[in-house]
Amino acid sequence: MPYALPLGDPVPSDGSLPAPALEELGTSPFAFYVHVPFCRARCGYCDFNTYTAEELGPGVSRASYADQAVAEVRLARRVLGERDLPVGTVFLGGGTPTLLPPEDLGRILRTIDDEFGLLPGAEVTTEANPDSVDLASLERLREAGYTRVSLGVQSAVPHVLAVLDRTHDPLRVPGVVDAARRAGFDQLSLDLIYGTPGESDEDWEETLDAALACAPDHVSAYSLIVEDGTALARRVRRGELPMPDDDDLADKYVQAEERLVAAGLGWYEVSNWARDDAARCRHNLGYWAGADWWGIGPGAHSHVGGVRWWNVKHPAAYAGRLAEGVTPAHAREVLDAETRRVERVLLEVRLRSGLPVDVLDDAGRAVLPALVADGLVEDRPDRVVLTLRGRLLADGVVHRLLA
Repeated sequence: MPYALPLGDPVPSDGSLPAPALEELGTSPFAFYVHVPFCRARCGYCDFNTYTAEELGPGVSRASYADQAVAEVRLARRVLGERDLPVGTVFLGGGTPTLLPPEDLGRILRTIDDEFGLLPGAEVTTEANPDSVDLASLERLREAGYTRVSLGVQSAVPHVLAVLDRTHDPLRVPGVVDAARRAGFDQLSLDLIYGTPGESDEDWEETLDAALACAPDHVSAYSLIVEDGTALARRVRRGELPMPDDDDLADKYVQAEERLVAAGLGWYEVSNWARDDAARCRHNLGYWAGADWWGIGPGAHSHVGGVRWWNVKHPAAYAGRLAEGVTPAHAREVLDAETRRVERVLLEVRLRSGLPVDVLDDAGRAVLPALVADGLVEDRPDRVVLTLRGRLLADGVVHRLLA
């Protein structure tokens, strides 16, 4: 599989955390991420830790996955102790979480609520493919407590979807959006990808037209990245497809910005637009703000109080660890103060709210006038906020701030 776990330090078999990490608990919002690693088919561009039925091997079943997720939630409660940690957001990603029955997804959510408690108005999101849900399943998810659906649309153009190895019919998307609204979901997000080899400006415009016709509350638009080890990378290496062109990606980003803003959606993170503050993905905002979360599932990452850890990769190994009553964590790292500061710069610069200037060191503050002069950040005394040009060159801005 392309997805590879990083190296790190050993984790105690009971998953216990250092005392300083536990002391920080409760000083920032707490969340759960639940990774559901199952897909009907593997998309050619995807390097996530996901498995089709043929790739799972013996001893692993979708039918038992909810039991394992529930077991890890209960492990989290033991590790984190009895302190009050109400959960503000839950996000189910994958893979395709909605390949599991809504009752299983509901049971996972109920366990989080039973063990930790959900805050009033908690944001509970599941990702879904347009061909993995219908009105009946969406109604059952809404009844189970899910409040937000993020649909993996990617493109409205069949030949673009074919290059990505996406299997859904784009004509199905408006009906699924309507079903989600009828089921009672007030928050609906569409995920789009631009820059696929062979995608013209007109193709991208057609995708934006189709997405906006659905009146989403939120849109995520990501440039295609050709990841090593994927089927798409092999096709590019063989010369069957060209690499995405940086200038074309920049043009398509501007195209998206113009269309989305005209439709009433504003950017709040480089790749994310929302209709208003309430439509912003609070779960992802927690990641970008360095909050604490526990990641459930094979390969899932967690962060609590400056300690980051990640679970074993394969679902069989994950299930085996939990059956033995030991943590599924593969390794961890304890972040020092400077690493945490650097990560704040990497993440918060991407936000519309910007990065407080006092997070920068002297060298970082010294380059701000040049970044303003280059039209990359706004001329503000207290925060580093990217301009549109700065968003196109965000990695370069971060590099200069940290050089």
